Amino acid sequence: MNADEFRQKGKELIDYIADYLENIEVNRVTPNVEPGYLRPLLPTDAPHHSEDWESIFQDFKDKILPGVTHWQHPRFHAYFPAGNSYPSILGELLSAGLGTVGFSWAASPSCTELETIVLDWLGRMLNLPTTLLPEYDNKQIYTQIDINGNSSEQNLNGQNSLQKRGGGVILGSASECVLVSLLSARNSALKKLKSEHPFVEDGHLLSKLVMYTSKLAHSCVEKAGMIAMVKTRILEPDENYSLRGNTLEKAILDDIDNGLVPFFVSCTLGTTSCCSFDNLVEIGQLCCREGIYLHVDAAYAGSALVCEELRYFSNGLEFVDSFNFNPNKWMLMNFDCSCL
Repeated sequence: MNADEFRQKGKELIDYIADYLENIEVNRVTPNVEPGYLRPLLPTDAPHHSEDWESIFQDFKDKILPGVTHWQHPRFHAYFPAGNSYPSILGELLSAGLGTVGFSWAASPSCTELETIVLDWLGRMLNLPTTLLPEYDNKQIYTQIDINGNSSEQNLNGQNSLQKRGGGVILGSASECVLVSLLSARNSALKKLKSEHPFVEDGHLLSKLVMYTSKLAHSCVEKAGMIAMVKTRILEPDENYSLRGNTLEKAILDDIDNGLVPFFVSCTLGTTSCCSFDNLVEIGQLCCREGIYLHVDAAYAGSALVCEELRYFSNGLEFVDSFNFNPNKWMLMNFDCSCL
């Protein structure tokens, strides 16, 4: 495909997407297919020769589209809200066109800086506590930055640019956010244990670590524990489907008596199953007192904190160490977009 053909087919594809979204209600919400329907329709091996776009797109319409669940359908009510928007689609197209791999500041300065700036905007929109936000005092910070985006020099405000401060990053999903937070907490816990027991094997110290979450938490929390190779305690919520401080405290004390080291708690604001909320005030105070890392998974309901009248359920966020939410649920962003 050359540039001229790309212009033509790209415009046709934009028209197709617009027509699809404007008339999506004519489709069945879920596909009328059986598991494994697609394999007989496709070749056993990848094509040996390239195909023209018309043939590829016809295959999409004939073979792929019949198996698509139409998440943007007005009668789609499964899982969670996941509406996209035309600006989001165009933004994704522009990003794909640039083809930037922004894994560090040097790899693409504007990519890195835009991400941090927009995450700061989002944090303030949600009225997150200042402990989770960078504080610049409305002054631009300038530093000498190495090829990895790091600096150990002082900026113009006399601050060291590597000092600990809040801020955010974009990840693919809440599952990634929970895993990254857990690994960060595990690293800190192991460092602390190693300083106290320098001659004990790392594997033995790791076997002592235990994390906690609610029975109603997303399955990604338990899976993160498996990946991190730490023990996971699944706790029962109360009659209002909320994990409470007394339940967590009892589990922590039992584990300490058994020689384990509690180090991580994952709470949920808006569980996937029933949109329930864990008691952040009780749990946060307990984690603060015991020196336990507290993460909040607000993938489902976090976007609602934009509305002042809904911020009552954010009480206790001042105790948390990390917080994630998904703009791809309520903020009209395409999946995948999860902010940590």
